[in-house]
Amino acid sequence: MGKTIPLLTDRAYERIRHDVVSCAIAPGTEISEAQLCAQYKLGKAPVRMALNRLAHDGLVRTIPNRGYMVSPVTVRDVHDVFELRLMLEPQAARMAAGKVDAARLQMLDEICHAGYEPGDRKSTLRFLEADKAFHVAIGQSTGNARLAGAVERLLDEMTRLLHLGLGLRNRSREVQQGHRALMKALSRGDGDAAERISREQIESARNMVLSAILTSSSALNLALAASRSDGPARG
Repeated sequence: MGKTIPLLTDRAYERIRHDVVSCAIAPGTEISEAQLCAQYKLGKAPVRMALNRLAHDGLVRTIPNRGYMVSPVTVRDVHDVFELRLMLEPQAARMAAGKVDAARLQMLDEICHAGYEPGDRKSTLRFLEADKAFHVAIGQSTGNARLAGAVERLLDEMTRLLHLGLGLRNRSREVQQGHRALMKALSRGDGDAAERISREQIESARNMVLSAILTSSSALNLALAASRSDGPARG
C-alpha cells in the first residue's frame, strides 16, 4: 500500500497536468477533487496530492471552500514568461556552446520537422513537447540542474500560451530553421552566436504569441476575463 499511493499520485499528476498544459482543461476552469476522481477514475488521496503539486507548479489555484481553478492566462503572463525566458535561455545557450549532445538535439529537431496541424490538439502537443525537450536539453547541457529545471517550468507555461495561439498559423518551418541555426552555433562552440540566436528566437515567439492572442477573440476573451479576475494590474 505504501508504494501504491505515490504511483497513483504520479499517474494523477501526469494526466491532469497533461490536460491543463494542453488546454484540454481550459484556463480559468473551476475543478473539484470529486470531478477529477470521476473523470480519471482515481481515488481521492492521489488526486488531492496531484492537485497540491500542480498548485506548487502554478498551474492551478485553490479556491477556499469551493475547490480549485486552472490558473488563467493573461496578457501580462505572456510578458512575464517571455521576460524570464530572455533572462535565462540566451545565457544558457552561451553556457551550453560546445557542450551539447548534437545527436540528441538532431533527434528532437526531427520530431519538430514533422510539424503540426493547426487546430489538431494531438499534433500540436507533440510538436510543442519536442520543442520544449530541445530547449530543456540545451539547459541540461550547461551542467546546472537548477537552470535546466527553471527553463523546463517556463516552457510548460509556454505550452499553454502557444496552445491558445498556434491554431491560427503554422510556425513549424520557422521553428525548424531556428533550431538548425542554434544547433550549428552550439556544435561549433560559438557562445556569442548561440546567445544571439536564442534571444532572436524568443523575441520572435513573443511577438507571434501576442499577435495570436490579440487577434483571436476566444483567446483574448480568456485573457481579459482572467485579467479582471486577478484584480488591478501590477505596476
